[in-house]
Amino acid sequence: MSDESLRARELRPGQSIADDRSAQSAARGARGGHRAAAVPGGPDPFEAFDDYVGGDVRNPYPELARHRKSSPVMHGGLMGVPAPGFGPDETFTLLRFEDCSAALRDAGTFSSRIYDGTIGAVMGRTILGMDDPEHRKHRNLVAYAFRQSALERWNPSLVAPVCNSLVDQFAAAGVAELVRQYTSELPTRVIARLLGLPDDDVTELQRWSVELIGAGADEERGMAASAGLRDYFAEVVALKRRHLGKDVISDLVKGGVDGETLADEVIYSFLRLLLPAGVETTYRSTGNLLYLLLSTPKQLARVEAKRGLLASAVEEALRVEPPLLFITRMTTREVEVAGVRIPEGASVEICLGSANHDESRWFDPDDFDIQRPAKPHLAFATGAHMCLGLHLARMEMRVAATVLLDRLKGLRLDPREGNSGTMDPHIKGMVFRSPSSLPVAFEASG
Repeated sequence: MSDESLRARELRPGQSIADDRSAQSAARGARGGHRAAAVPGGPDPFEAFDDYVGGDVRNPYPELARHRKSSPVMHGGLMGVPAPGFGPDETFTLLRFEDCSAALRDAGTFSSRIYDGTIGAVMGRTILGMDDPEHRKHRNLVAYAFRQSALERWNPSLVAPVCNSLVDQFAAAGVAELVRQYTSELPTRVIARLLGLPDDDVTELQRWSVELIGAGADEERGMAASAGLRDYFAEVVALKRRHLGKDVISDLVKGGVDGETLADEVIYSFLRLLLPAGVETTYRSTGNLLYLLLSTPKQLARVEAKRGLLASAVEEALRVEPPLLFITRMTTREVEVAGVRIPEGASVEICLGSANHDESRWFDPDDFDIQRPAKPHLAFATGAHMCLGLHLARMEMRVAATVLLDRLKGLRLDPREGNSGTMDPHIKGMVFRSPSSLPVAFEASG
């Protein structure tokens, strides 16, 4: 791209990249360029994705407990969404905390490269499908930006203001549907700011993110979202090369691995993972936390009386209802787990949800108890691929709950017909889990 064209692409103050793309669309068409936007119309991507990853499965934990006790290493899968190329004879499922934790820490035996053939088909090559040392080198490019100490500064300047601005939109109504109006909006706005993207692009980015993650539910929409994000980030990267900022994309543009700068396609793939990953699990985790508090009045009363318990509530919500029940690995050699021989090249489903309900580690593991003695759980996995955004997710969950409880007096679930058209709010899903709606009522305020 020439200097002249780059200068033409520089944004005016307050102009969004979406606006800028619209102004350039005719020129791209004349050059034969292709832009795949989010497919308009059709089913709600949230609902379509939820149907794909478990439908209305409300409580998988009794079944997981039965399997955990009878065959803690199952020959076969439970996800119902097998990895391409793996049949039932080549799939195993780990269910106990000890076995799941050990497998996640042994990346040499349980490889993440299986994701190159699954998620990689939509997102391109990402750190999710890399093993060390390649994984460590690429992860380190942005890991510092997601450190707990680095992220806490975002609370007063970004996270809390975004929460308050969202609450401002429904505080006077006395009712709200928190999934669409709050939990799904917050992480998109926060991760967009971290990446240095304009606020005006958030709606489009949110839709692309959901459609990209849900490519298995609707491949055409997923691939269109992938192409749309690739084109979007191509324009952003070109602008960042001209005007570096204090954001993650600028760090990727100026960073490198082994003395070489990252190729643009590598950056695009990295961002296609960071954006939806930063949105998907956090909105689900926040919804789970709010549902668990609102559906257990005694726990909610404890938090209302002592806000310092929110940190414990966040951890307990992540343990008892992790946003993702399974992650997948592939064996690089024959290995024995709990007396079961797993051959080389097998697909291994690591059941985070079962591990977090292991009765050998937690007393009454199915109960949501915010005063439970603290123990590490596997909601964010562990080992080399432990979730990069875990500190950000925890902070967003804590701040989101704090703002709601501070602003909305008498906050309670309100499943009456007419409030968002639902009678039965609940957490559901067999792979990803969260409530699809959270209708609430509260004292209206100005």
